[in-house]
Amino acid sequence: MAQKQQIIDELRKQIEQFKSDSHVESVGTVLSVADGVVRLSGLSDAKSMELLDFGGGLMGVALNVEEESIGAIILGSSEKINEGDTVKSTGRILSIPVNDQVVGRVLDPLGKALDGKGEIQTDNYQPIEKIAPGVITRKSVSVPLHTGLKAIDALIPIGRGQRELIIGDRQTGKTAIAIDTIINQKGEGVKCIYVAIGQKESKIANITARLEKEGAMEYTTIVLAGASDPASLSYIAPYAGCAIAEYFMAKGEDVLVIYDDLSKHAWAYREISLLLRRPPGREAYPGDVFYLHSRLLERSARLSEEFGGGSITALPIIETQGGDVSAYIPTNVISITDGQIYLESDLFYKGQRPALNIGLSVSRVGSSAQTKAMKSVAKTLKVDLAQFRELEAFAQFATDLDEATKKQLERGKRSMELIKQAQYHPISFVKQSILIFLLNEGYLDQIDAKEIKNFEDKFLNYLDTAGADVIKKVTDEKELSDETKNRIKELTDSFLKGFLNA
Repeated sequence: MAQKQQIIDELRKQIEQFKSDSHVESVGTVLSVADGVVRLSGLSDAKSMELLDFGGGLMGVALNVEEESIGAIILGSSEKINEGDTVKSTGRILSIPVNDQVVGRVLDPLGKALDGKGEIQTDNYQPIEKIAPGVITRKSVSVPLHTGLKAIDALIPIGRGQRELIIGDRQTGKTAIAIDTIINQKGEGVKCIYVAIGQKESKIANITARLEKEGAMEYTTIVLAGASDPASLSYIAPYAGCAIAEYFMAKGEDVLVIYDDLSKHAWAYREISLLLRRPPGREAYPGDVFYLHSRLLERSARLSEEFGGGSITALPIIETQGGDVSAYIPTNVISITDGQIYLESDLFYKGQRPALNIGLSVSRVGSSAQTKAMKSVAKTLKVDLAQFRELEAFAQFATDLDEATKKQLERGKRSMELIKQAQYHPISFVKQSILIFLLNEGYLDQIDAKEIKNFEDKFLNYLDTAGADVIKKVTDEKELSDETKNRIKELTDSFLKGFLNA
């Protein structure tokens, strides 16, 4: 009897201590799955771009939120998803983990490490979609972002906070310009983010190795959606890269983001939209394909000091087919950006690298994003080169030319030789300014056009030793004073005596 009473007391105690822990979950059912796109029923309270949990660590994103069903994309392989499976809504809009640990890492668009160096440990999540900074928060672009390429820094200057499109056919050196620009940011206090969209993993492995060799991975993050990854990851990759950039911009830092390339991004979005049965428009792209890129690129800005003073500079890349810049996606992105660097196949095959078409390339920020030193020497270079292109075509049919035309042609040849530059060899704006100054002053006229590259290499080495005072002065003052110009002339006269007699 005593034992029975003891059991009853124990049960009463347990009942008194019992607490029910209830929580509400929004659960839906998979109606159909095909090609990485899922149709779901239920989840009536799901939001657009909300993360959905398919179980087993597999996530998706709600894109089409309709009355009866939801169209979602899978962020990974859809092989393990079957009709009738349950799906839970997370209540969280698609976001990625961001903190200072992302620097020097290779990540996928969901923030997972791909370099085997351990996961990013943080509670700070940035939404991948964000409204761009308003007009009041912005400041005009006036601080240069040097690419280290003479042709670009002199003729098509890029400023911090600008959006400059790199456009051209495949294999014309678009990625090479982007990588050189990243390498040139060493010691400039600029964080770099390289977003690879639908690129071969082997190509990105080579780029990563090169950046590590040049010491550029210390300030660079690579976001990779590989060629073998589903279209959903290619679609969110540039937004993820921009979200990382915004984290650093909010801290008052300058960031450079490269989207390589937005043509593949548009293709991925077209694939997703057609599978979601959205109405196709021109070239089968959905009607909002312009908004796809405009809402991404508008997030690049230079913020005024009261809002932190950070900046995001965007270098989107677009691949053209047969040099057709009037196609749908190229014209869309040209209209969004603040200028374009147009690379031409013919120039590339002639050995003019970077293969810059000076006539079609433009920077809408102009000389306001140049140092005084570069501004003073680059004024006439673009006009001279444009005139040379015209004269060169004319001179092919002319037999006898007057002295002024011959002189202009010879100067033009030397200008074209001077703006040639090998990959992975960026040059500081100081050395660029000095070389263009020598061209304008006629010093290069006495050197054979084929010897310009040889002269440049030897003269820059000479400048590092004999002209260290000049380099320091121009670096500090950022302009070429009369005193500095006279010192450069002295150094050049001294160097040329030995060079021409060698």
